[in-house]
Amino acid sequence: MKKLASALYIAITIALMIWGFYQAIYVAPVDAMQGEISRIFYYHVPNAMLFFLFFAISLIGSIGYLSYRNKLPSRAQAADALALAGAEVGVLYCTVVLITGPLWGRRAWGIWWTWDARLTTTLVLWLIYVSYLLMRRFAAGPQMQTLAAVLNIFGALDAPIVYMSNRWWRTQHPAPVFGGGPESGIKDPTMLAAWEWNILAWLVWGVLILALRYNLERKQQMIAAADAEAALNG
Repeated sequence: MKKLASALYIAITIALMIWGFYQAIYVAPVDAMQGEISRIFYYHVPNAMLFFLFFAISLIGSIGYLSYRNKLPSRAQAADALALAGAEVGVLYCTVVLITGPLWGRRAWGIWWTWDARLTTTLVLWLIYVSYLLMRRFAAGPQMQTLAAVLNIFGALDAPIVYMSNRWWRTQHPAPVFGGGPESGIKDPTMLAAWEWNILAWLVWGVLILALRYNLERKQQMIAAADAEAALNG
């Protein structure tokens, strides 16, 4: 039954990704001001929204690890696995944002990159979480998970700054799609539908990758614990 449910979820994910692509490329009309390059926002904006979600999941995992590490080690390890999986998916989505943004910027602004507040704070957030993943990959010792959790919490402090940057400061980055003022929002219902379908598709795909990485990390934790116990007994 579990395998059937997993196969069904994967099939739904693939179908949504294909449908989202079809909506963005073939159904949504071309933006009158930007032309075909505007279609990149059907990928850029959903990934930008969702990396906040997955970094938040990672933050919750790190807080859980620090809360349970002395009282409930098993629950702490599960929280740590969630923190790692959330950070990996968040970095992946943030990478997509940092690639698609300059692709649009080169056409719209004539340059690949500008050091405005939104772009700079997003890059800093990406670097912090990449550092977190590098620590998890190469550092060793009993305090590694604790130090990684602290770094994760520190990195999360930049997330609200990223979100509010083009509200607090005048930036070259476009205003928020929603909540950016009286002229914000997507007026064309076809464009709005394509945007929403892609948010759903990328969300479902991200949850799939999150679950796969979480389960893999939990298995690796169990193997490491078994090896450590065998070494002590041997």
